[in-house]
Order: sequence, then structure tokens, then C-alpha cells
Amino acid sequence: MSPIARLVKWALATYFRLQGWSVEGQAPASRKFVVIAAPHTSNWDFVYFIGAADALHLNLSFMGKASLFRWPFAGIMRDLGGVPIDRSQSRDTVSVMAEEFSRRDEFMLTIAPEGTRGKARQWKTGFYNIALKAGVPMVCGMMDYRRKVVSLGEAIMASGDYEKDMVKLAAIYQSCSPKYPERATTFQG
Repeated sequence: MSPIARLVKWALATYFRLQGWSVEGQAPASRKFVVIAAPHTSNWDFVYFIGAADALHLNLSFMGKASLFRWPFAGIMRDLGGVPIDRSQSRDTVSVMAEEFSRRDEFMLTIAPEGTRGKARQWKTGFYNIALKAGVPMVCGMMDYRRKVVSLGEAIMASGDYEKDMVKLAAIYQSCSPKYPERATTFQG
């Protein structure tokens, strides 16, 4: 990790603690899983994501559009766990990420299924399909602004029945308070 990335990570982790945030839960023993990062309604989510990863001693990764990985930020983004995704190529992102899971000994991929900080009609299914194809659990990662807590909840294996699994996830996430509740995706059963 570059000295600049270390400094950025330290600053974000320090800010996390100084703002009174804490973490609950722990990661599964397996070092391969998909973290469902929800709700995602603010750019601040990334700051607290880095702080929580540091507090939990996890090297979490995240996908980002390739344009974020250009100079002068490319090295820092990768050092913070970023995996560039080139949307201009017609590659199957689910297969690419499943291959990353098989290639690495440790890969904890964080995905915000809303896909945006604005109001989404429904969650995108990529997080689910990646976990299913890679054969890794999904870990419920929740950012609760009311309590100032980032928590890692239950690890759930995708059953292949998306609708059934979403009902279970909706029940887990219903108690979480996003920064901007009006932007949060509401679940439909």
C-alpha cells in the first residue's frame, strides 16, 4: 500500500471514530464473501465503509467504474480495495467477479445493490448472481445512521430462488436507518 493510501485510510478511520461511529458483528471465518452494502443513500457511506473495514480488520474490496481508476487516483483506489469495472466492454461482470473469487485466497467484495445514491426502484441483482456463481455467502452489511453503527450481520448462501432470498434480506434490512431515508429502496414482497 502506498504511503498516500495509508494516510487516506488512517484519516478516514480516524474520522469514523471521532464522529462516534462503531461496528457490530464480525465477518465469517471464510475470507471469501460478498458484503451487501445497504442502504446506500450518501457519499458519506464510503467514508464510513473504510472506517468500518479498518475497525473490523478487514481488507474489503469494492467495484468501481474504470474512470475512477485513472491518474492521479488509480493507485489509491486500488490500495483501498477498488476493482475497476470497464463498462464500455461487453464483459459479463458476474463471471469476471466469480473468477476473481476463484483466483484469490481472500476476497471480500462489497457491493451496494441499489447501484446509486439516489432513489432506486429496486436492488440490482449483480451482488446475488456473483455470490451464487462464486459459491460464496452474502453478508449483510448495514449502515445505520440513527445509531451510528456499521454492522455485519448474518451470512446467507444464495439458494437460487431470488424472490425467496430477498424476502429474508428485506426483513434483516428493515430496521436500518439510512442517511437519507427518502432515497432508500423499499422492498416489495
